[in-house]
Amino acid sequence: MPDGVLAELLGRIAIATSAGIDTRRAWANEATHAPARWRPAITEVARSLAGGASLADSLAAAGDTFPPVVRGMLTAGEQAGCEPDVCRELAAQCRRSAHLARNLRQSLIKPAVQAVVAVGAVSVLILVAGESVDMLGLGLRGVRGVITFLGLVTGIIVTGWLVWQSALRSWQRRGIVRHLVSRLPVIGRAASDAELAAWCRAASLASGIGLDVRRMLMLTSAVAPGLTIDPAAAAARLRGGLSLTEMLRETGLFPRRVLEAVGVGELTGTTAETLDRLADDCDDAAARGFAAAASGAGAAVWVGVAAVVVLLIVRLFSAYVGILQGAARGL
Repeated sequence: MPDGVLAELLGRIAIATSAGIDTRRAWANEATHAPARWRPAITEVARSLAGGASLADSLAAAGDTFPPVVRGMLTAGEQAGCEPDVCRELAAQCRRSAHLARNLRQSLIKPAVQAVVAVGAVSVLILVAGESVDMLGLGLRGVRGVITFLGLVTGIIVTGWLVWQSALRSWQRRGIVRHLVSRLPVIGRAASDAELAAWCRAASLASGIGLDVRRMLMLTSAVAPGLTIDPAAAAARLRGGLSLTEMLRETGLFPRRVLEAVGVGELTGTTAETLDRLADDCDDAAARGFAAAASGAGAAVWVGVAAVVVLLIVRLFSAYVGILQGAARGL
């Protein structure tokens, strides 16, 4: 379920349960208000709750409709008796995520339009040149050349999508892609900030409702797989006398600012609030980084377009010069 839809759903449930409406009735009401695409899943949750199942089992009955962190936090909220507060915090988190995703999509629109215009311009030039001139030096001429060119572009897009999916999995598993991307000056820092923001947000929510470290780390691992910590090992280290800050430092996964924030939170008893503020800072930094990367992508597209245009002009000019020279020799 998209973050925007989740935010509206959880926000209404928070209002209903805060007003004293039973959880079963609140979910039953949502089944009538939900968008058509998600109505069957929410209806399944409501039906399961009405049959006496727990919220955890009811959410599980909806399959992958709800993200792991939402299922985990709602389950914990039900057990702790603070479901309205959890729904309210989750709704706020989903709104922030939806806002950031919307801004990122908007920043990518311009480079995408530039790329489409470039592909269209090259296709028109190949078509206009006809069978007599090979505009790109790739044997692409006339209508067949345009079809071949568009096929190549489509293949590049599909290949890029598959590479992106593979790179994302490698990033989450702390594979070679993480090591390569993290060295990039803009996009690497933005990706790390986004992952840290997700971890801090989940840890803040878990700490706010009093979850133990083991369950907190299970939730943070669900939203930030690249920052996964073995819950059992971490609990053992804490029982051995380490503080949460020291345990996190031992993992080597977290930068100094996160460790300092957790340390301050432990000393002052405000871990949830401190992590929430840090998550906001990381979100803002990630948004700026991704926007800068999108702007750079747009500039790169224009540079590529300019290079192609220059190449086309040179080849077109050379072709006509050759025609004129041939005509002159014939005279």
